[in-house]
Amino acid sequence: MVTDLFVVDIGRKAMLLMLYMCGPMLLAALFVGLFIALFQAATHINEMTMTFIPKILTVVLVLMFFLPTMLALFKDFFINLMAIIPTLYH
Repeated sequence: MVTDLFVVDIGRKAMLLMLYMCGPMLLAALFVGLFIALFQAATHINEMTMTFIPKILTVVLVLMFFLPTMLALFKDFFINLMAIIPTLYH
């Protein structure tokens, strides 16, 4: 039987999964952007495009490193969700 608490729990698990999957890339981009901003402030270089390439490369590298873990987390969430679906209409 589907209750409000059940739906909220699935939503909470989905949001946590989103944070686990996006968090490493966002944190890496944040730290690279902060480092480049400090470098630009120290050297008085005000080039706006200087931050994009290092951030993109950092996100790609972090994605390559964490992709197996992300896929395993998503697979487990999806399998659990699919296992629950047949029990919902009894």
